[in-house]
Amino acid sequence: MLNILITGATGNVGIEVIKSLQRLSMPSKIVAGVRDAATDNVKLKAYNIINIKFDLTDSSTFAAAFKNIDVLFLLRPPQISAVKKYFLPLIKSAIQEKIKHIVFLSVQGVEKSRIIPHHKIEKLIVESKIAYTFLRPGYFMQNFTTTLNNDLVNKKRIYLPAGNAKFTLVDVRDIGNVAATVIANAAKHINKSYELTCNQKLNFHEMAEKLSNGLGIKIKYESPNLLNFYITKRKEKTPFLLIMILIMLHYLPRFGEEPQITNCIIEITGIEAINFETFILNNKKLLL
Repeated sequence: MLNILITGATGNVGIEVIKSLQRLSMPSKIVAGVRDAATDNVKLKAYNIINIKFDLTDSSTFAAAFKNIDVLFLLRPPQISAVKKYFLPLIKSAIQEKIKHIVFLSVQGVEKSRIIPHHKIEKLIVESKIAYTFLRPGYFMQNFTTTLNNDLVNKKRIYLPAGNAKFTLVDVRDIGNVAATVIANAAKHINKSYELTCNQKLNFHEMAEKLSNGLGIKIKYESPNLLNFYITKRKEKTPFLLIMILIMLHYLPRFGEEPQITNCIIEITGIEAINFETFILNNKKLLL
């Protein structure tokens, strides 16, 4: 019996990891680390799993959540960037509670950028001597059903300061499938890192064209300068921190090295990665 703790269990990725683990039907106990039991229990009710209090900002919740856990699926909430303050106590607790394997959701290109929190978190995990697997996905297709959805649905546009930068894409369903496969076959993936992408690398002009074709309506792409982007998003009452995340995610890639397409998804799972056209078809109701 493998005991698995999923952090971020109610988010897009966490839910997909849980779904994929349950499809494997292996002897396991899946525990969801949740911040708000009342709200999160409702969200996870359909999955028939155990919920336990886990709050990354409250280290007093770590020991109980980690007790008897073999595998920790760990992700960083976007709003948390103070690695030493929050993740160092977490890693110390993981060592103390004898967690055997950490599967960490990182980002593609993390090894080339020391300024992003994921780089520092990976370093802490390596230094802990706990066996690890780092999953480094490209750009989430599901951003179009979450943070970018309002502009897409209500204004029929993509409004981002990304210029002509190219992005590798990945569907979170594939991330969940990879994570579950890695957890179930840990010996093959110990202390390895995988960049997760589909077979497409697109800029937002190309994404807008594919969305237009798939949805049957015209979607335009506008790339404002940073000042206009900031002013527009503040008028829309977008939280300051989210604006900064959007800038980091979309503006900085204009000046970096182009990300590369990989075959890691099919190599790990044996299943071809979901492409952007399929994502659009599967999520049409959410994108219109």
